[in-house]
Parts: sequence; C-alpha cells; structure tokens
Amino acid sequence: MKNYLTYYFILLFIFVGGCSSQADESNDLFVDVAKLKIQRNGYTLGKKLTDKQKETAQRNAVDAASPVTYKFKDNDLYVVVDKSTDRVLIIYERYEPATREKIRQLVGDLFFVFGEPTVMAHDKTIYWAYDPDGKMSEKAYKEAKDQKKVPAFLATVKLQSSHKIMDSTDPVKDGNVYYIISSEPLLKLMEKRNQ
Repeated sequence: MKNYLTYYFILLFIFVGGCSSQADESNDLFVDVAKLKIQRNGYTLGKKLTDKQKETAQRNAVDAASPVTYKFKDNDLYVVVDKSTDRVLIIYERYEPATREKIRQLVGDLFFVFGEPTVMAHDKTIYWAYDPDGKMSEKAYKEAKDQKKVPAFLATVKLQSSHKIMDSTDPVKDGNVYYIISSEPLLKLMEKRNQ
C-alpha cells in the first residue's frame, strides 16, 4: 500500500508539473506577444480582455471554432479569445462583398496603423511580420531570405484582397477583403495544449 501511494504521488507530481510547465510556457508566450502591442480598436493580440471588453464579448458572442476559445463581434471586428486566460488569440475583419473603395480604405487604414509592410505578395496580399524585437522591415526580411534563413515570426498581420491592391486599372466591381492578426507560435502552442 505504501509503495502504491508513493507511486501515485510521483505520477500526480509529474502530471501537475507538466500541466504547470505548459501553462507557464503558454503564459510566457502570451506575454511576449502582448509586448509587441499589435492592436486594433482597443484589442491587443496576446493581452487579457478588460472587464468592459468581456461585457462586450458576452453581449455579442458568436460560435467559436474550438471548444477552448470563445469568439465575439465588436462592430465589424471579430475577436477570438482563449477561454482559460481571457487573452486575445486572433483579431480579424472580413468584408464580402466589398467595393473597391472599401478595399482601398481598409488598406490605407492598416498602412496608417502598422506602417510599411514587411512583404507584399502577388499584388493582393500584404504582411506585417513581427519577431520578438518588433516589426520586421522589408529589408531585414529580404536579407534573411537571401541568406536562406527563415525568420521566426512571433506574430503577423495579413491582409488579403480579391483585387490587386495597388492597381486602379482592375475593373470596378465588388470583391472581398479581410485581414487577420495572429501569432502562429501561440496558435500552435494552444493546439498542442488542447490535444
């Protein structure tokens, strides 16, 4: 019986230690992401919701894709939050259909907030990429790519448009546009934690 209890306590200690270690790792990553201060309409990636924001979340809840998160809408902004910590995991807006004017307005607004992008791809996608030191410049990204080094992004802001962003010769018709603010390392850690 004594050996059984000893064995039980050892297993319990290992389990609790493992859970605590995962929680610490998750909390540290949330803190690192929050330090980047990537925000939209008062919501900061990685940061805990304020009491007022929690009230908004309760009043405007929408279905979440995962049982360990909750999601809500604040005007046109969607926010996905980790249930166990009330910290922001994803921020996004999607407009479908969107006029060319709406697409231009959103692109201009994001340029104003986030500055020059890190990467523009295929004339329809823009990335603002962040490493632990802050936003990575286009020059630093190109240098890393030229040296065949894959930059370790802590977070990204990605805008995707159905129209070419800088080309006004595209036929004038409605399209769609969205942007998403997220941290791939944080999302991967959450997925691992909740398997």
